Amino acid sequence: MSFNILLSVLLGIGFGYFILPSGFLEYTGTIIDIGLCVLLFFVGMDLGRQKDFFQNIKELGYKMIFVPFGVIIGGVLGGIIGGMVLHIPLGEAAAVSSGLGWYTLSSIMLADYSNELSVLAFLVNVLREVIALIAIPFVAKHIGFIESVSMCGATAMDTSLPVISKFTDSNTTVISFVTGVISTISVPVILPIILNILGG
Repeated sequence: MSFNILLSVLLGIGFGYFILPSGFLEYTGTIIDIGLCVLLFFVGMDLGRQKDFFQNIKELGYKMIFVPFGVIIGGVLGGIIGGMVLHIPLGEAAAVSSGLGWYTLSSIMLADYSNELSVLAFLVNVLREVIALIAIPFVAKHIGFIESVSMCGATAMDTSLPVISKFTDSNTTVISFVTGVISTISVPVILPIILNILGG
């Protein structure tokens, strides 16, 4: 599965660079949205077939909240540590990593602060998503289900959810969705706070 995902990404890059006409780019967002909705529909259908799905949510209760907050704190702290290693100002490293995989929003929000930081945020968060998609099968099998969710950040509720669903169990799929929702909501809150600190 990891090979298929990587191959799909590489084929997409090649197709977009060599074959796709430039005018087609204005439709890619709509096509991605449609494809994502179809994927999520089938994930939802698979969850619905599992009769204990809602019972699982009830049993997990407040415990499922710990995962997204751990993902958010770990993501920002990981960015700070990366900034220390790469000699990037810690506030800027925290701002980039606080995108939590949401590359479109984080790069736009950082554009007013710095074009370089905006590009870095885009690249870092795109790479986070691609690496997560490729690594989920391995991590889920050899390390743990929750660990496979933690790599995804905001994408745990959309692009990464079908892969999580395939390689983990129904409980983890629920946790993944909740993690993605909370991470997505947190990005427009945390990133401006960090930017205000940088600006101050």
